[in-house]
Amino acid sequence: MECSGKVTPQLMLAVGTAVIGSLQFGYNTGVINAPQNIIENFYNETWSSRFSEPITRSALTALWSLSVAIFSVGGMIGSFSVGLFVTRFGRRNSMLGANVLVLFAAAFMGFSELAASFEMLIVGRFIVGIYSGLSTGFVPMYVEEISPTSLRGALGTLHQLGVVIGILMAQIFGIESILGNRSLWPLLLAFTLLPALLQCALLPFCPESPRYLLIDRNEESKACSVLIKLRGTDEVSEDIQEMREESQKMMREKKVTIPELFRSPAYRQPILVAIMLQLSQQLSGINAVFYYSTGIFERAGVSQPVYATVGAGVVNTIFTVVSLFIVEHVGRRPLHLVGLMGMAVSAVFLTVAMALLDQLSWMSYISIAAIFSFVAFFEIGPGPIPWFIVAELFSQGPRPAAIAVAGFCNWSANFLVGMCFQYVEQLCGPFVFVIFTVLLLGFFVFTYFKVPETKGRTFEEISAGFRHSSGQGADKYSAPEEFNTLRGHDPDL
Repeated sequence: MECSGKVTPQLMLAVGTAVIGSLQFGYNTGVINAPQNIIENFYNETWSSRFSEPITRSALTALWSLSVAIFSVGGMIGSFSVGLFVTRFGRRNSMLGANVLVLFAAAFMGFSELAASFEMLIVGRFIVGIYSGLSTGFVPMYVEEISPTSLRGALGTLHQLGVVIGILMAQIFGIESILGNRSLWPLLLAFTLLPALLQCALLPFCPESPRYLLIDRNEESKACSVLIKLRGTDEVSEDIQEMREESQKMMREKKVTIPELFRSPAYRQPILVAIMLQLSQQLSGINAVFYYSTGIFERAGVSQPVYATVGAGVVNTIFTVVSLFIVEHVGRRPLHLVGLMGMAVSAVFLTVAMALLDQLSWMSYISIAAIFSFVAFFEIGPGPIPWFIVAELFSQGPRPAAIAVAGFCNWSANFLVGMCFQYVEQLCGPFVFVIFTVLLLGFFVFTYFKVPETKGRTFEEISAGFRHSSGQGADKYSAPEEFNTLRGHDPDL
């Protein structure tokens, strides 16, 4: 099946259209940071006009924290709801329908200043958070299911590339001379409507997931015609046969619910790996860097911290592209390990630089280099890999429930870091990144001993590897034995 691994125009249209949802997630994660002072002034003016007195500092801090954190709360709800939609409506139609939420969110945020209502802005952030939570489940699942096995890792990385491009767009548009000013900030927040309209226009030209059509809907002829378009060849019998076998296996099993993921020995190990990988992404400290990067650069003595933040966004994007090209050659596990250790070393340098900044002014350059290095190593492994490897670890039956659980854990950790980092930083000062260093080293150890390589394996082969290891009994579990099961006879793995 040599032809099945090639990139076809239909495949790239489908993947590119889906990844617009990832871009939306990234854009709405980063868009609130640059205009913080302007939005806080809006809150103060609105409060003063209502209550005839300026807002207190504590009330302003609480409102701002809510505006940032409510996005993650929406994300938790959205991510946990992924399974309800994809099983009932399919992958493509779920992505299409979710854009209704963006329409409402853009309206609430865009008209909040006109209506003199900070409540509208907060509600808009909550709604777009729900959409983003759904997208972090829909997009990786759809991309993994339409991709050839040999390209699954590279195309799966495009989800993270969409996220980082969205963050970079938000950083650039948030510059004061573009949209991050007193008169245009509502447009900055409402801009999210345009990518949604583009995705709505393109999705009707994209196919439904062939795995969903055959395995969930039992529509083999439709699945076959979709595969022929995606692969650019009539030789799709091997893919169809693999799906048939998985479908027959699913018929013999009862439906997999979220509690079943934790009760069944066959799913317990992969769901633990999925959760830990998601936590390794969010508890690595990357969101602390993105949420408060401007403040970190200010303390580092940078005269134009906004541009340094944009520079970090550019590094972010470049190294995601690097990961895209090497993930199918190097593998998921080695990249994740390199990324975690590189981030841990960068965090140590950042801590030392911040601690000595008052004594040595040139330490500001070390801190900037450490931040850029931290971001680069994140995008080599912990950034892209947790999103798509979750879809790889599970077969069709448990996949929606597993992605919902993993996404919920990711968003919960995101919320935790967003809410707590400021307070922990005040308590620990420049030593705050020591906490992340310890966590990174812990995740490195877990990945080394527990995370298998999935490169070049079909979904069923990966699931069989976990079933094999769980059948040995927990006390006899051995990571190398599981790796051997997953490697099969491929000398490259």
